[in-house]
Amino acid sequence: MPVEVNFAAFVFSLVRSAFIHLGEEPDPVTGEKKISLQLAKETIDIISMLEEKTKGNLTQEEDQLIKNLLYALRMRFVEIASRKS
Repeated sequence: MPVEVNFAAFVFSLVRSAFIHLGEEPDPVTGEKKISLQLAKETIDIISMLEEKTKGNLTQEEDQLIKNLLYALRMRFVEIASRKS
């Protein structure tokens, strides 16, 4: 059964990609967990750009969703990046 395509589903798909690049989830193709900080940062930057470009056009729930997910991703990115250096 197809998932409804809406803003939240789109953001969640980007967030999932970021978590895959952070090594938090296995790659759906290889099944391996691998960290790519560059790809994670690019994905986080895309979500951030999306937040900026949609400012004023989101429902309160969508706005909170993207803010909360970005915060969680950024904190996780910093934690993983500090361990790798």
